[in-house]
Amino acid sequence: MEPEDPDQGRLVLSVARSANDNAWRERLSAAQTRAALAIAQQLGIPDVLARVMAARGVTPDQAEAFLDPSLKGLMPDPSSLVDMDAAVSRVADAVQTGKQIAIFGDYDVDGATSSAVLARYLQALGLSPAVHIPDRIIEGYGPNGPAIEALRQGGAELLITLDCGSTSFEAFETARKLALDVVVIDHHQVGETLPDVQALVNPNRQDDLSGQGHLAAVGVTFLFLVGLNRELRSRGAFEGRAQPDLMALLDLVALGTVCDVVPLQGLNRAYVSRGLAVMHQRRNFGLTALSDAARVSGKPVPYHLGFLLGPRINAGGRIGDAALGARLLMTQDPQEARMLAERLDQLNSERQAMEAVMLEQAGAEAAMAIKDRDPAVLLTGSEDWHPGIVGLIASRLKENHRRPAFAVAFDPMGKGTGSGRSIAGVDLGKAVRQAVDLGLLEKGGGHAMAAGLTVMRDKLDALERYFNETLKDDVEAATAHRDLKIDAALTATGATLDLMDQLEKAGPYGAGQPEPVFAFPAHRISFADVVGKGHVRATIAAGDGSALKAICFKAEDKPVGKMLLEGRGRTLHVAGSLSIDTWQGTPKVQLRILDIADPQKQGQMHRPFGH
Repeated sequence: MEPEDPDQGRLVLSVARSANDNAWRERLSAAQTRAALAIAQQLGIPDVLARVMAARGVTPDQAEAFLDPSLKGLMPDPSSLVDMDAAVSRVADAVQTGKQIAIFGDYDVDGATSSAVLARYLQALGLSPAVHIPDRIIEGYGPNGPAIEALRQGGAELLITLDCGSTSFEAFETARKLALDVVVIDHHQVGETLPDVQALVNPNRQDDLSGQGHLAAVGVTFLFLVGLNRELRSRGAFEGRAQPDLMALLDLVALGTVCDVVPLQGLNRAYVSRGLAVMHQRRNFGLTALSDAARVSGKPVPYHLGFLLGPRINAGGRIGDAALGARLLMTQDPQEARMLAERLDQLNSERQAMEAVMLEQAGAEAAMAIKDRDPAVLLTGSEDWHPGIVGLIASRLKENHRRPAFAVAFDPMGKGTGSGRSIAGVDLGKAVRQAVDLGLLEKGGGHAMAAGLTVMRDKLDALERYFNETLKDDVEAATAHRDLKIDAALTATGATLDLMDQLEKAGPYGAGQPEPVFAFPAHRISFADVVGKGHVRATIAAGDGSALKAICFKAEDKPVGKMLLEGRGRTLHVAGSLSIDTWQGTPKVQLRILDIADPQKQGQMHRPFGH
């Protein structure tokens, strides 16, 4: 029998310790393996597709509907969200009376896409909404008094906030004094007390029982537009004129949903699945120009949205003009779209250069702290760092050292703005909120996996001690098991375009819907070298001689990259995920290597994987 831990799943290919120090384990539980068999028989689909579906919680009775996620079948009645009818009614009144509407969005991709979706819809009705995206450094997150005053002076008669506003008590007090009505559309966690506004739509309100709390703000905004469109239609507002094309906005909904890393389940999965198809039609000038600037080729997939398009839109909010992203996504002028896309691409390159310098400094500081004190949570900081990039640094430190990490940008007075990222099983937001109560932080908050804080430099040592006391046990427990979950075994021969078509039906993949990972047992490394900025490209060959091109990103100096480069001509177990690489119009399957293992250093293999 294979070594088995009932909580961890069976070892794959007996790999207990890989190059990346992982145990390879089956993603499927015993019950899911039985469900996979039933799904394959019931639908007449390949075993590998059935295994991928079952491992993502799909049961045999859900399988058929899962393979065809329809918006119609998954979309709730917009009225099921608390305050939705009040929001729809107030905005419909403003639309019909031609009132000036102002939109206040957040500075990230979810905020930019939410703002663009609403603005494009209102523009299709002949309105010209004012759109304000706050400056991350100067204004900070959420609505603020001066911005609201400026919008009111500009003629705004109704303010709609998107991806923010659920806790903006002071700012909305300003709006009330100025007789400016406010409608909030948001998705952030909130307490019981809410600001006094005309309507506050947020599926994460404590009194909202709609079950749509997994939606990004752009998903809630689209739901609001479905309700608004229905209301305007019932009022006869479209007589003699075409209705706005809601489906054409789904490319933006998909982008915001993927980039806000909400789970790609239920309605989110339908949004992204339909939105990718709309994006492929290249109807939005801004998205098209940005895709070209980012060199996205072939059919768009969530990877392109999350790692190529999203970071470029975010670059405006991080180190440039926060409004650039929303402007790009709203423009109806191809020339302006090209100009804005080039500017964002340039800002993204500048952001990458800053990030590289900051990461080198933070990495050295983290390595020193681990050597000296081995803290449960890494705290790094500098006066030379840009506050718009600290979240990216924290994320990299967390990945490299497999523990929660903060990066803090200090001003000359010693006041630091920091961002933290956590690992599964360690609630960072809760610890930060407690640190505020204890007086260790000026302010702070967040959720389990990410948090923000404001801290004085002279409090850093005390903060590190506090995190050690409260989180050390959680961090040790979370890092005790280092597993790579494997969906199925494949050979280079079986990694075909047909298989990719099948796997696409169980997608799209992303947060809460992980990309399938396959083990390639005993494949020969027929080629390996370094390409680009420290990536390792390789070719792996099966026993029958069929070959598969592969890439291992940023791995040249990592154990997995070194083993690949030193393993030319050797036979190794390889694990990774598959994608389609389109070169000069020809699609080919490519493997993204996540891990490798030496068969000589593992236990004996007793039976084929998956049986």
